[in-house]
Amino acid sequence: MSYAYYPGCSLTESAVEFDVSARAVMAHLGLELAEIPDWTCCGASAAEPVSKLLNYALPARNLAIAEKEMGGADVVAPCSACYLNLLKVNREVTHDRHLLARVNEVLLASGLTYSGSVKVRHILDVFLNDVGAKIIAQRVNRPLGGLRVAPYYGCQILRPYPVFDDPKRPTSMNRIIEGLGAEVYPWEHGDKCCGASLMMGHPEVALQSVTDILKAARQADVIVTVCPLCQMNLEAYQAEARKLGARPVPILYLTQLMGLAFGLDDEALLLEKNLTVSARARRRLAEGRPSGPDPGMEGEKTEETRKETPSKEERHV
Repeated sequence: MSYAYYPGCSLTESAVEFDVSARAVMAHLGLELAEIPDWTCCGASAAEPVSKLLNYALPARNLAIAEKEMGGADVVAPCSACYLNLLKVNREVTHDRHLLARVNEVLLASGLTYSGSVKVRHILDVFLNDVGAKIIAQRVNRPLGGLRVAPYYGCQILRPYPVFDDPKRPTSMNRIIEGLGAEVYPWEHGDKCCGASLMMGHPEVALQSVTDILKAARQADVIVTVCPLCQMNLEAYQAEARKLGARPVPILYLTQLMGLAFGLDDEALLLEKNLTVSARARRRLAEGRPSGPDPGMEGEKTEETRKETPSKEERHV
């Protein structure tokens, strides 16, 4: 099975470990990702305040390329913000003739038009509904027995378009986590907002959101997510959250966790890119053992982070 792959900007920069592990996991499952040629930024959350038309035209351009050159393959986007922007084009633009005409007028400058025939998918949707938890479990070479995993969905993959899960009580990651041999950590914060872009304008509000999520996961071994912006917020601000009573928790992408269970090598997972995963935690995760409270996360990794982590202003999605 082949998909038109839209990595988006984050997965080529601040979330490269998501891109690399997603490609490796899809290949392990026998799925082909063909990157959309000459793809461009979808606009993320920055385009809409500038121009509503631009907010639609940017993602529509990528869908138009996929429609024209990739034989009608489903477009798969791992990034939640990219997925939402691409999906919004199909949900809003293609059902509004006037807006579609305006968008296509913009696209004509690049020799493109879009009719709305392409289906937009999130990678979690593909794992759950095209592959299935049973097949995923069959591909496991190193079961993650004893690992308590808190699934974190964030806001954007299920809101405002609940395509493949319940936005109020999402469970789509649960079956995958259990298929990997791990234990789903029971909590009520999997759909809570992490503060996202509020961290710049209203840092006290966003930091409290991060702190609440980390506190709720205090007995989990790892939090897994499918959103680069959520992953960044939950990782980059753990030092501040610890001052408010949270304890360190490793934050992995779901694809990294799957890669661990599949027995993929370090080059396919890039766990060293994760700010909250110390060398000690990496060894334990690779062995499928619970990480537990990790002094190395406050010592060894924190020192490394001080040397290598960009400032808040430099880290962006």
